Amino acid sequence: MRRLNAVTMALAALRHKPLATSLNLLLMAIGVAMMTFILSASRQLEDGAMKDANGIDMVVGAKGSPLQLILSSIYHIDIPTGNIPASAQAELEANALVAEAIPLALGDSYQGYRIVGSTVDYIRHYGGQAASGVLFGHAMQVVLGAEVARNTRATVGSRFAGSHGLVAGGEVHAHAPYTVVGVLRPTGTVLDRLIVTPVASVWRVHETDPDEPHAHVNEAQHEAQHEITALLVRYASPLAAISLPRWVNGQTRLQAAQPALESAKLFELVGVGANVLRAIAAIVLAVACLSMFVALYHALEERKTDLAILRALGAPPHKLLLLLLTQGMALALGGAVLGSLLGHAGVGLLGVLMEGQQNLALSAFKVDPQEAWLLPAALLVGLLASIVPAARAYRTDIAATLAHY
Repeated sequence: MRRLNAVTMALAALRHKPLATSLNLLLMAIGVAMMTFILSASRQLEDGAMKDANGIDMVVGAKGSPLQLILSSIYHIDIPTGNIPASAQAELEANALVAEAIPLALGDSYQGYRIVGSTVDYIRHYGGQAASGVLFGHAMQVVLGAEVARNTRATVGSRFAGSHGLVAGGEVHAHAPYTVVGVLRPTGTVLDRLIVTPVASVWRVHETDPDEPHAHVNEAQHEAQHEITALLVRYASPLAAISLPRWVNGQTRLQAAQPALESAKLFELVGVGANVLRAIAAIVLAVACLSMFVALYHALEERKTDLAILRALGAPPHKLLLLLLTQGMALALGGAVLGSLLGHAGVGLLGVLMEGQQNLALSAFKVDPQEAWLLPAALLVGLLASIVPAARAYRTDIAATLAHY
């Protein structure tokens, strides 16, 4: 009963100062929200990136930036470095150090979603399964990732023409429409936001395009001109990590990029920004602690007489101590809950914006395990802010205080 009375009185005291209570609550919520946003967003991005790159030991593409090659070929969030001869696939597959080489042919899109020329092995690599229809078997057939199907409303049997370029708004290849033969189940990977078709489809679209400069050359010439964008390589032996990239980089038109190395560089760059934001959030929490301390201290000064009367009526000293501590803890708890909701709402908003750009997926409902320490941290801030005012309340001198009343 005493504890209930302390909670009731603490909440009543907080309601008595709505402006100060709201400001302290807001400061605490902002600090916790920033921490929540950073932890949740960074963990989801890192987990998603690792999931997309899982099982890919090396990417082979045109010479240029290795990071750009990784971003364009694995995550599909950048433009390719160029094209390489399709014969490179056979050369790599003939190497005993290569277990698998999956081709990618990029260049077109539909409603902003990339059309990726590849093989069924690419779909199987990410665990893709048909939710409806079947996987493609011939050129000009496509299967849609779950997100693509949801947002374009295309279904099995739908026909559409791709547009030139990797973003919406390019010239439409109306002469060579695709037919949807399957829609994939959600995989939680980059596959969800891709349109996958045989490599031959990409070649056919551009070889039969009257606006292409080589659209009318004979078939033998076409075979010599066939190009792909990249190859996703899986090693057959750990020894391949030493010798294979060196061999690839020694070729005139080829470049090897290792996802693990390039991703580590990217996360290191992103980590610097995240650490800065964490430091800012910690400063905000420190300011919230100081603000609560000032508010509670002033509230104690204003209510000295009330507290002395409570003591005179029989309230024990520990009841006044508990009253002030409860006020600080209640502010901290409220700020932590509000901040957590705001932080996850921010992650959800960012996820919507990124989905609109066919980028990495974020969910407002995924909770990072590290968020568990935010509530104890917030309560500790509330405790630190209220412990000095609470101690003064505990030592309230009834006679001296009432003598000035």
